[in-house]
Amino acid sequence: MTVRYPFLDLARVNGPFMDEIRERVDRVISSGRYVGGDEVDAFEDALARFSGARFAVGASNGLDALRLILRGYVAMGVMRPGDEVIVAANTYVASVLAISDAGLVPVLAEPSPETSNLDLLRLEEYLSPRTRGVMTVHLYGRVCWSEQLRKFALDNNLKIIEDNAQAIGASVVDAGQRRRAGALGDAAAFSFYPTKNIGAMGDAGAVTTSDAELASVVRALANYGSDRRYHNILKGFNCRLDPVQAAVLNVKLPWTDRENQIRREIARVYLSGISNPGIALPSQPEDDLEMVWHQFVVHTDDRSRFTDYLDAHSIGWDIHYAVPPHRQPCYAGLFAGEFPVTERLAATCVSLPVSRCTSLADARDIADIINGF
Repeated sequence: MTVRYPFLDLARVNGPFMDEIRERVDRVISSGRYVGGDEVDAFEDALARFSGARFAVGASNGLDALRLILRGYVAMGVMRPGDEVIVAANTYVASVLAISDAGLVPVLAEPSPETSNLDLLRLEEYLSPRTRGVMTVHLYGRVCWSEQLRKFALDNNLKIIEDNAQAIGASVVDAGQRRRAGALGDAAAFSFYPTKNIGAMGDAGAVTTSDAELASVVRALANYGSDRRYHNILKGFNCRLDPVQAAVLNVKLPWTDRENQIRREIARVYLSGISNPGIALPSQPEDDLEMVWHQFVVHTDDRSRFTDYLDAHSIGWDIHYAVPPHRQPCYAGLFAGEFPVTERLAATCVSLPVSRCTSLADARDIADIINGF
C-alpha cells in the first residue's frame, strides 16, 4: 500500500476542534442574530488581547482587511490618491490589490533572498516625496521587522501596515519587549482563510491597530460607512466578519501557539534532515518565535523534475507564488524596472507539507525521500 503525504487536509486539521465548533455554531444559529453579535464581539476582544493591539475589527477576509486600513488612511487624510506605498515585489497579489484599490501607488521592492521578506536594508532606494507607507508582508510566517524599519518610518513620516495574513502568533523582541506580529506597525491585516495556521471555515479577516481613530474609521467603512444606523459618514463597504466564522475562530484562537509549535517541530525535522545539495532550505531565524512556518518553502533549479519526483512518491506540494504581481495581467505595463530576486524566487520555490496533518514521522520520511532526489 502506497503511503501518501498530503500537502494539507483541512478535515484532519479541524478534527480536534469540531465538537466545540458545532456547539458554538449551533448557538449562533439558535440565537437568530446572523450579523454581528456576541461571537464577533468576543473574537475582536480576544484577537486584540492576543496580538497586543488596543483594537481589533473583524472583516470579511484578509484582502478586505488591507483595503479597510488603506481606505481608512485616505478617509482620514493621512494618505491621498497618488501617494505611494512600498511593498515586497514577491508578495501575494492581494497586498498590491489593496494598495491600488485605495487609489494609492504600489512601489514594488525586491525581497531579501535569504528571508524572502522585504529587504529592509534597501528601503531608501524606493523612497520618494510621495511615499506615505511601507507594507511589511510577513511572508510564509516569518516576521518582517527591524529597529531600522521603525527608524526609517519615523524619519520619513511613514505608516507601517503589516500584512499579517500568514504570521499570526509570530513575535520579535522590539525595543526591549517581545511583541507579536499584528502589533508592531501602525495597523495590521489578518486573514483567516481556511488554509492559514488558524483558519475559519470560509473567508474571514480582521484589522488590528492601537490607533483609536483608525479603528473607528475602519469599523465604519466595513459597515457601509456608517457610525450608527442610517447615518453614513463615509462611502463604505459591506466587509463585516460573519458570526459563524467568528464562532469557529473563537474556538481555534486559544490554540494558536500550540498549532504554531507543531509547525516549528515539523520544520526542525526538515531543516536537520534534508541534506540534498540540490534543494536550498529556508534560513532558520535566530529567534525561534519569529517564524510560525505558514509555509515551508524550499528552492530548486529543477522544479519541474523535483515536483514530478514528489508526485511519484505521493508527497503533496504547492507553489507560493509562481507568478509575482508585476507579471499579472491586471498590472501589465504598470511597474517599470526589473526584479531579478523576485523572479528567481518565483521560478524555484516549492512548498512542502507543514501542518498538524503531517506527523514528525511523516516529515522524517519526506526528508529521506527528498534526499534521494
